[in-house]
Amino acid sequence: MSKFFRSVFTSISNLKSELKKCSWPWESDPKVKGFKKYRELWGSTLMVLVAMLLLGAYVAFFDFVMAQVINAAINFLS
Repeated sequence: MSKFFRSVFTSISNLKSELKKCSWPWESDPKVKGFKKYRELWGSTLMVLVAMLLLGAYVAFFDFVMAQVINAAINFLS
C-alpha cells in the first residue's frame, strides 16, 4: 500500500506543477477586481453558448425539413 500512496502523491505533485504552467483565462493583475478579472472567460463562455444555440437551431431546422420530406414521400407512395 505504501507504493500506491507514494504514486498518488507523486501524481498530485506532478499535476500541481503542470497546472502552474497553464495559461488561465483570467487577469493575473491583482488590482483587477470583479467581472473585469474574468473578461476572457466570460467572452469564451458567451461564444460557446451562441455556437450551441446556432448549432441547435440548425439541427432542429434540418430535422423539421427532413421530417416533412419523409412524410411527403410516404404520403406520395401510399
